[in-house]
Amino acid sequence: MPAAVNRELADFLRRARGACDPLQAGVPFDGRVRRVRGLRREEVALLAGISTDYYTRLEQGRRIVPSTQVVDALSRALGLDLAGHTHLRDLIAANAGNARRARSRAAVQHVRPGLHQLLDTLDTQPALILGRRTDVLATNRLARALFADFDRMPARERNYARWMFLSEAARGLFVDWDAQARSAVESLRLDAGNTPDDPDTQKLVGELSLASPEFGRWWSEHRVFQRTYGSKRLHHPLVGELIVDYETLKLGGDAEQTLYLYTTAPDSPSREAMHLLASWSQADLPGSRTPQTQR
Repeated sequence: MPAAVNRELADFLRRARGACDPLQAGVPFDGRVRRVRGLRREEVALLAGISTDYYTRLEQGRRIVPSTQVVDALSRALGLDLAGHTHLRDLIAANAGNARRARSRAAVQHVRPGLHQLLDTLDTQPALILGRRTDVLATNRLARALFADFDRMPARERNYARWMFLSEAARGLFVDWDAQARSAVESLRLDAGNTPDDPDTQKLVGELSLASPEFGRWWSEHRVFQRTYGSKRLHHPLVGELIVDYETLKLGGDAEQTLYLYTTAPDSPSREAMHLLASWSQADLPGSRTPQTQR
């Protein structure tokens, strides 16, 4: 393969094609023995309405830029969900030149004062703000009590994915750690496609790949996931078992920052446990703290 190729795009397309079920994709059985898992290249091309040669060059990571219509057609042919479609679009955009590279090199992430004030007003809901590469940019008191006191960590360690894989406390906190950790990898994959030349992302991925066999294995699968809402089952060392639901909100003024809000069901043991944790955190933890600038 030539040197000037988009290896991330090539890898993603190969894996997405291999994950497709031919019958579900609408490809009739032709009697031939399948020697590859998933769809053949010519089948993807046929479903997308493009030539096999054109698709082959795309899957080789050649520096060509298909139209929006072709990207949409490929997403449909490969059965991609919204996160997969977004990731494909981002990877192909890298072929268009340096438009995204200048933004990916922006080193400093800031949370405006008003958002810090907003977090501090949420006394009964844990809340935190994540930025690029799952950096933890800001937290409120209850989030620090529920998860970890990211504010007291060195700047380079204030990262959700890093904490998930390298902290023994995180492994003990999540009842379904494997599922939560895998979704953290897939969310990081999605972000990495948006800023492919970000050196801090590359450093983080390299560190976690060396330190965690699970991270390296899941990263190599090249799956992507967009966290929008869901639930987490926790076993907290102070208040025991609880289930928290989360919603994510993209913040106006900075599309790379996301607010995560955690709630519990009314009149549930989890709500009681959260109230107990809130009481403990108000008594034993310092007040609001503004974290250092993230890099």
